[in-house]
Amino acid sequence: MNARVTRRVIRGVAIAAIVISVLSVLLVVAAWRNDHTIESDMGTATGEVLSAGSLRSAISFVTPDGVTHNPELGVLYPTRLTVGQLIDVQYARSDPDLVRVAGRDASVAIVPALSVIVVTWLIAGPVIWYLRRRWANEPGVSRNFASS
Repeated sequence: MNARVTRRVIRGVAIAAIVISVLSVLLVVAAWRNDHTIESDMGTATGEVLSAGSLRSAISFVTPDGVTHNPELGVLYPTRLTVGQLIDVQYARSDPDLVRVAGRDASVAIVPALSVIVVTWLIAGPVIWYLRRRWANEPGVSRNFASS
């Protein structure tokens, strides 16, 4: 690889790692925002789990006005749910499709987001280090990374 290509690959890897890290942080911020929306206008109900998965679980619940809701995007924080299980849910009365499992909040998103960030940099860091070393050892290349 010539110096120009190596430099572009290094920048590409760094930019990809930064983007993944920022998206992980934004995921936690969005979860916190959803929690804030629910807590500012909270309704509670008992819901039934219609389908269960680690990333998405479908539920059905009835609000006090007698309307049955089946949120298209499922319930927030769906881990450890089983089909047919009855669960307490908290929802935003202004938007009953925004619903979470009672007792769970954005804090459950922190560990997965941090894990993604750590793994991303555990991969990107050594790749960047290797490419910088390789680039610096090419004939006629300045050893100052910032000047290129």
